[in-house]
This record gives sequence, C-alpha cells and structure tokens, in this order.
Amino acid sequence: MTTIKDIANRLGIAVSTVSKGLNGAPDISEDLRQLVLDTAVEMGYKTKKMRKEEHKKLVIFVENMDYEGPDDFGHDLILGFQQMAYRDNWEVKVVPVNSHTQSREKYNTYMLKHGYSGAFAMGFALQDNWMKQIKTTDVPTALLDNYVPLNPHVGYVGTDSYEGIGLAVKRLVDLGHKKIAFLNGSPNSMVSDQRQEAYENSLKDNGLTPDPALTAYGYYVADSARFHVPGMLEAGATAIMCGNDLIASGVLEVCKEKGLKVPEDISVIGFDDVPLAKELTPPLTTIRQDRIELGKCAYFTLNSLMHKVSISKTMLRPQFIERESTANVK
Repeated sequence: MTTIKDIANRLGIAVSTVSKGLNGAPDISEDLRQLVLDTAVEMGYKTKKMRKEEHKKLVIFVENMDYEGPDDFGHDLILGFQQMAYRDNWEVKVVPVNSHTQSREKYNTYMLKHGYSGAFAMGFALQDNWMKQIKTTDVPTALLDNYVPLNPHVGYVGTDSYEGIGLAVKRLVDLGHKKIAFLNGSPNSMVSDQRQEAYENSLKDNGLTPDPALTAYGYYVADSARFHVPGMLEAGATAIMCGNDLIASGVLEVCKEKGLKVPEDISVIGFDDVPLAKELTPPLTTIRQDRIELGKCAYFTLNSLMHKVSISKTMLRPQFIERESTANVK
C-alpha cells in the first residue's frame, strides 16, 4: 500500500509537505498541491476517508482496450480521470468488462448493486448490450467515442476525428500524394465510422476521388496490416493513413518485409501518438490525442451530469505531429 512517505520520496519533498498537499493546507502553492495530488493518484494512494465503504464511488468500465501499462492507449485516459476525481474525494474503481459481464447483469442493476454514482465507459462497441441499455439509463454516464442522443444523463467525450484526419490528408496532398490509402480500425465502431467519413470528405475537399481499393476496415491491432497493405500497394498507394499507431506499426513492418523504404517509397501516418510512435523506425508521423486531457474531460462531463448539467458532447482538438515517416512523393 502506498504511503505518504512513498509519495514524498518520489517527489523529493518532505512528508509534511505531502500531507499538506493531500489535505488542502493553505501554506503551500497550488501548483505543488496539484503535483502532490497527481502523483498520489499515479501511485495508487488512498486516504483513510477514501478507504471507507460508505465513501462515494465512481467506476471506469474498460472493454477492448489495453490500459495497464504506460504505453497502453487507455492508461493515460484513466490517469487523467483519476487525477480530477481524486481532488473531489471520489474513489474510482477500474473494472474490465466483456460480453459475458454485460449479459449476466443489467447496466443499471450493476451500478446500483456496487454503489457507483456514475461511470466512464471506454472501448465499448455499438452493438454491446450495455450500450443499448445506456440509451435509456438514468445513471450519469460519460462515453468515450460513443454518442447517445436524447438522453440527458449521458455525455460523449472524444477528439475531433474530422479535424485530425483533415490535417493529415492536407499535409499528404501538400507533399504531392494523390494515392492516399486508409487502413481503418474495427467495424461497428462509431469512431471508425467517423474517421472513414472524414477521410473520404477530406479527399474530396482536396480534389481527390476516394478509391475503394485504397480503403479497408481492419482492427486496432498491428496484424491488420498483413491482410490489407499488399492490396493497397498493388492499387498504387503512395501513402497509408492508419486508424491508430498500432496499425501503423504493422504497416511499417509489412513495408519493410516487401523491401520498401519509409518514407522514401511510401509515407505512413498513425493516429493517437502513443509512446510507441516516436520509438518506431522511422519515428511515426501521427495525429495526437491528449489522453490525459481526455480523461480529465470525461470526469468534467460526468461530474456535470451528476449535478444535473446535461452535457451532450465534449470534444478536444487533435494535433498533427510530423516526424520521419512522411515525405514528398517521388
């Protein structure tokens, strides 16, 4: 169990300073207090009050998403949410779920049974049982990359895929690319559908015609590349955009196996900017989602819903990060 002394050792400050930060003492700076709180969340520290059973509780449900390691997409989302919730004295439980979980117990029943006041749901697919039930739930719920209309108790949190994809397509066009392929993520996903629409509209906005031979749905894993990249190359692709950085890592590997140099022979762009992106060879050009800020926005949305402020959508702007996997077309 993490102690105040552990936090003090991590930050290189006195135990008394950590105690002041955790308890809101007025004689330390706000910046230092926030640093203490953020570090406490990262290290898993719980106050005596938070360990009491009667303390108010929130839950983060995770499906189809890795989150346990710092390189995993979901890790910073959870951390950002926890950092904000901790400041308001909420206990946050992270619960992985699957189709069996959702078929065994109804969403509202699960929330009531475990005493959760609200939930942040990450990685859910449109056809999931709980997604269908969330359409009519009266439990405050924030959804990552999923939207439920006409329910004042549910809010959407995400990054503007249309703007992100548009920035990437515009940059490739500026580099002279006209055969721009798109290897998307999983089907039956709202965010995948948004990015597909954004890709097609961005091509048209730049005077290009979408080619079915240059686009495909895969899954948000590296192996998707092996099934789809060969066909895209045969169709003349000079650049491949990807639904996430993991897919892009697979594209780089397939291109290498085929004797193609990136970016000299083909340009590759990812989406997310996970830590892996800058470690790839070559370092990956990508569209950054600030996942810590997304997690914080999820808490802001959920907290508003719990206070009867009906937020529909909270959307962050993406950032185009250019590294060494893109270049002028030959």
